[in-house]
Amino acid sequence: MPRPRRPGHRRRPAWAGRNYTLLTAAAVITGLGGSGALIAAAFAVLQAGGSGTDVGLVAAARTVPLVVFVLVGGAVADRLPRHRVMVAANTLNCLSQALFAVLVLSGEARIWHMAVLAALGGTGQAFFAPAAEGMVLASVTGEQAGRAFAVFRIGMNGAAIGGAALGGALVAAVGPGWVLAVDAAAFAVAGALRAFLDVSGMARRAPSGGLLHDLREGWREVTGRRWLWAIVLQFAVVNAMIAAAEAVYGPLIAEAHLGGAGPWGAALAAFGAGTVLGAVLMTRWKPHRLLLVGALCVFPLALPSAALAVPVTAPTLSAVMFVSGLTVEVFSVTWMLALHQEVPEEKFSRVAAYDWLGSLALVPVAASLAGPVAGAVGMDTALWGVSAVVVLLTAAVLCVPEVRDLRLRTPAPAHTVAAAAPAQPMLKEPGGGGGDGRASAS
Repeated sequence: MPRPRRPGHRRRPAWAGRNYTLLTAAAVITGLGGSGALIAAAFAVLQAGGSGTDVGLVAAARTVPLVVFVLVGGAVADRLPRHRVMVAANTLNCLSQALFAVLVLSGEARIWHMAVLAALGGTGQAFFAPAAEGMVLASVTGEQAGRAFAVFRIGMNGAAIGGAALGGALVAAVGPGWVLAVDAAAFAVAGALRAFLDVSGMARRAPSGGLLHDLREGWREVTGRRWLWAIVLQFAVVNAMIAAAEAVYGPLIAEAHLGGAGPWGAALAAFGAGTVLGAVLMTRWKPHRLLLVGALCVFPLALPSAALAVPVTAPTLSAVMFVSGLTVEVFSVTWMLALHQEVPEEKFSRVAAYDWLGSLALVPVAASLAGPVAGAVGMDTALWGVSAVVVLLTAAVLCVPEVRDLRLRTPAPAHTVAAAAPAQPMLKEPGGGGGDGRASAS
């Protein structure tokens, strides 16, 4: 006999199954911790006497193993139970962040300590991200994929708002060490939730011809779609530019002109608020030309670096970040729907791994060179250069016919749609903080 519902009680949607709920809750928890840890890691380097170049080097130390191991992570995720790969990666991230926090709190942290721990965090993310791409919406029917992904993004981006604002305030109030400790605890809780996923109903994947064979198959899937590799190449450079602006230049401008970690955290929180509104919009809107709409929404990513170059006041910077967050969220959803529609489920993690690789390949170079480039040409010139590159590359992608013409099919296929972290630019990766945020075009 069904239980009577309490007045005012609302049931969750039929498509929001147990796995979807667990994975969304886990992603929100790590989103809260990771958003604050991003800020904490950058200011931990500065607190230890590091320079802007050192901030970039620590960011690069996290990204290098992510680039090196992400293809292996994608192949592993298409071979092993994906939830086990995710739990193992969360465990590694928890341990590395906990040690990072202990060293900062004890005053014993050195730049090389931070770089090594950031590298361990990047290794965990290299295995986590492709596995998560194949898991989050596995229980969601194809016709509900767009709405489910947008709701997932609302939770993630809401966590980014709270995490960035709270993280910036806590760094200013009690120092970065405690914020890093909270991130370690978040990884522990998220890993525990993901351990309870029910994978009994998921289709078993047939054995493949080996790791290299799997990687070649993934490569053929990517190179056989011009719209896919064009956008991955675009974000290889765009993410690198944004990594330099947001992970290195942003904290330095905030320290010199905006009042430090608090205003910078508020600006990142405004970006998160914009992504929440963008995700709400995408629960209602299904653009017919997915990638045309998405590509047009990349242009506003040039605005934050231009605002830092002026520099504008802290409230104006927050407003600019809000607008760019809203539009990039529209891109994130349209990009994921395109992948979901066009890429076979059994090869999804490998395609996602190439997406990650392309989007991250230049980030270590950009993060390492951000300080020296600003020293050579000036901070203003470097930031204006970031804006110019974003605009030019986005215009170039719009010249690809498949980007303009790829259309949403209705109903969408019922296989797994990918989602992990912030499908937003490199705001969540550099500096060793590392939540479940994304750095790829998706």
